[in-house]
Amino acid sequence: MINVLPFDAELLRRYDRPGPRYTSYPTAPHFTPAFSERELREHAKRSNADPIPRQLSLYLHIPYCVSPCFYCGCNRIITRDFARSGPYIARLLREAEQVAPLFDRDREVIQLHLGGGTPNFLRPHQIAELIEALGRQFHFSRSADRDFSIELDPRMLRAGDIQAYASIGLNRASLGVQDFDETVQRAVNREQSIEQTLAAIEDCRRAGFRSVNIDLIYGLPKQTLAGFAKTLDTVLAARPDRLAIYAYAHMPELFKAQKQIDAADLPDPETKLQLLGLAIEKLSAAGYRYIGMDHFALPEDDLARAQEAGDLHRNFMGYTTHADCDLIGLGVSAISHIGDSFSQNPRDLSAWEQALDAGRLPVWRGIVLDRDDIIRGEVIQQLMCRGEIDIPALEERFDIEFERYFADSVQKLSELAADGLVAIQPTRIVATSRGRLLLRIIAMCFDRYLSRPASSEQRPRYSRVI
Repeated sequence: MINVLPFDAELLRRYDRPGPRYTSYPTAPHFTPAFSERELREHAKRSNADPIPRQLSLYLHIPYCVSPCFYCGCNRIITRDFARSGPYIARLLREAEQVAPLFDRDREVIQLHLGGGTPNFLRPHQIAELIEALGRQFHFSRSADRDFSIELDPRMLRAGDIQAYASIGLNRASLGVQDFDETVQRAVNREQSIEQTLAAIEDCRRAGFRSVNIDLIYGLPKQTLAGFAKTLDTVLAARPDRLAIYAYAHMPELFKAQKQIDAADLPDPETKLQLLGLAIEKLSAAGYRYIGMDHFALPEDDLARAQEAGDLHRNFMGYTTHADCDLIGLGVSAISHIGDSFSQNPRDLSAWEQALDAGRLPVWRGIVLDRDDIIRGEVIQQLMCRGEIDIPALEERFDIEFERYFADSVQKLSELAADGLVAIQPTRIVATSRGRLLLRIIAMCFDRYLSRPASSEQRPRYSRVI
């Protein structure tokens, strides 16, 4: 576990290149339309036949937002017509009614997450009805460590909303902030007061939420070191359990909303690097531990404890505390990870609706993992979650000779070792403290898909180190 994270600006400059965020391996750009509803059903059936079937994790994608945040690259629909939520919920439940019978009833749902978009575009009674209906379709765990979480826009919260979420059974929240500087907020079309945000955090605590996460972004237009320092100080004074500090990736050719941002207003690369360094300095001084890939947590938070126990997992929801689950994604663009397969729903709302209206599971694309995918995926998962690779465990589990199997990867790693990013030892490969900010660069040494082009329609979404 990293307490104080070394910040080497020169090293980060040298390795600042695009790469996957590894919320899956293979990554989504390599999913293919050849994967269909039939394959999803087959893999769900196989997952039930495992000697000890895995618990389940549900992800529900709520795409609606009332206004566009210009930096956003999420799959969302801008509307102020709240009546659209009713038909969407109806179809979401129709999808659940088709998916739930594919899994044995005794498989518990230990994790549920509402993401978006803006999940609290739905009113609390709608969320209650949605979760209650899902509880009839799936077997919800009653364990004290279950994670039922929601992403919240503090601007859309009303008095009593968070207490209502708690009564529904939600126990974690993630709040988008990005930056409190008013000049930055106007530049990205997200004006949100400090008072709104702090009130939401306090309401979560009063309601008994187990964890509150805050999202910040560095590299936004008009952002300055002085302004971001004030944001960090304000957020840290509220002592959220977790923070995610993301780098803004300016890709207006992929995301239309980003065309509203004047590239001339973006911080130059040196300033952006200093913004990251400032965040790391302040979070480290405040006692937050670096989990990996932009994420920090207090030592007593479940995320930090899961990392210490070796139970941390990374998937399309980011870092999670439940490593051994099959992930079921419901809603437009949602991604599932069932057994040795990934699958994704259509990103287009009408295509998702048409499939459900025709009585079909809305599978757009996916991939069946071969043996090499599984082995490399495990290596990358270990790196992203633990910062090291357990060589004997991999050799025993997959009946391989690590050095021979990964000869090309080890050669690439030797170059990183020369820069002090990794230590290559007989029984393990470890990201050094200098290399922890560059976990993705280390993981890329094991990615055999990087040399394969993805089709243009698959829209690869690589981000940079800074």
